[in-house]
Amino acid sequence: MSIWGKIVGGTAGFALGGPLGALLGGIAGHAVDRRRSNTGAGAERRGKVVDETRRIGFTIAVIALGAKMAKADGTVTADEVKAFKEVFQIPAGQMGNVARVFDLAKRDAFGFEPYAKQVATMFRGNPAVLEDLLDGLFHIASADNVYNPKENEFLERVAQIFGFSQADFARIREAHVGPDDADPYTILGVSRDSTDDAIKAQYRKLIREHHPDKLMAQGLPPEFIDVATGKLATINDAYDRVEKERGL
Repeated sequence: MSIWGKIVGGTAGFALGGPLGALLGGIAGHAVDRRRSNTGAGAERRGKVVDETRRIGFTIAVIALGAKMAKADGTVTADEVKAFKEVFQIPAGQMGNVARVFDLAKRDAFGFEPYAKQVATMFRGNPAVLEDLLDGLFHIASADNVYNPKENEFLERVAQIFGFSQADFARIREAHVGPDDADPYTILGVSRDSTDDAIKAQYRKLIREHHPDKLMAQGLPPEFIDVATGKLATINDAYDRVEKERGL
């Protein structure tokens, strides 16, 4: 069963707890029982439950933060809703369910910070996964071709909750300006004064951290893989531009 079937169909039964668990319960129409996921389960089963919980938690966080993101400038446009659907690989038959999930998250009583704090805790130690989540939110923010100051404020606060520095946020944001306008050095997180060896080392580090296979092992849902693949392409493009400029 796809992750959307588990979320909407109420068969997940994972102990998310907190605001993400409350939203999952509202979506699925059932209570999430923290005890049920561990009762009588062996170590292997518990490991699978934890992995699936993380994937579902990530997905619900993108939904909740994406809905709040779309409202950050006071208006939810059709382009932003479409962009949210583009962030995931969503089967045609699940589009109606996804719209329902988005609407529930948009109308719930929570602000965005509790969701951001919970997912930050879930993926503590896996910043590349959290960075992919931010990339998805940037995709939604720029869907109407207007990057509103309120949206920037929203994303900057989410990045701060996720543990990213101002320099990290600048690097992540730069990648969404566009390949022709963005500074490749900022995308790579280096300065123009950096040595060739330092740039190569940073590039290799980013490639290792953002490889889709590694991210999926850390909790990124397969339905989100296009974002991870796009991130890798952006990093490669930035390095290619630096290589040409320096004659590496």
